[in-house]
Parts: sequence; structure tokens; C-alpha cells
Amino acid sequence: MGRILAIDYGRKRTGLAVTDPLQLIANGLTTVPTHTLMEYLKGYTQREEVERIVVGLPRQMNHEMSETMQQIAPFVRSLQKQLPDIPVEYVDERFTSVLAQRAMREAGLRKKDRQNKALVDEISATIILQTYLESKRGGR
Repeated sequence: MGRILAIDYGRKRTGLAVTDPLQLIANGLTTVPTHTLMEYLKGYTQREEVERIVVGLPRQMNHEMSETMQQIAPFVRSLQKQLPDIPVEYVDERFTSVLAQRAMREAGLRKKDRQNKALVDEISATIILQTYLESKRGGR
């Protein structure tokens, strides 16, 4: 069984999270500059067995796609061409940044640490992955 990798895609930075090999626990992996993302993913998938990639789907409150989807859709198409053996799915990412901020507050992080956008992106990716895992467990 391979890992599941989650992507919180952003224009400048992209947060990544990954499961353990048994797909039980979601952990933050890292944040990478978006312009290096594909290179990072290729390297990671060569080192680790990745069974599936989930990408945050940016919807607005009215269920319409956000403007960010204009960058995400071409990226996902490219990802599917570059890594054709790994299925890619979208996961609703509404509220992930808010939940990440809340999690950081509840963890007792200082205000300065909570303003670290790279950390927020990584935690957001972890929340996206956790949401995906919970949806799959509920469906079993």
C-alpha cells in the first residue's frame, strides 16, 4: 500500500502533506515554491511509493470555483501527464486556511509563528488529506 499525497496549491507556495504507508495518519510534509513543485513531486514519487494524489479544490461559499482554479486545472493536467500511473482526485478545500489558523492557535503557537504562511499552507494540506481520509473511511 502506498502513501497518499495532498497538495494545497498556491500561486507562490504549495503546501504538501502525506499519509503513512498504511494510510492511517495525515502528516505535514513540507511547503515548496510552486515553480519547483513538479520537480519536487517527481523526486518524491521516485523515493516513496505514492498510490494517489489529492489536490485541494478551491470552491467559494456559493459552490462556484474560485479564481485559483485557473492555475490549478492546468497544473493537474500536467501532473497527470508527468505521473500517469498515480490517480489524482480533488478534495473540497473550503475553510482549510481558517481551520489551519485555528489549529495553530489551539496548539499554542505564538502569533509570529501563526503568520508563517508556509506553515499555514502545510497545515492546510494536512487538513485536506485528513478530510479525504475521513471521507474514505466513512464510505467503507
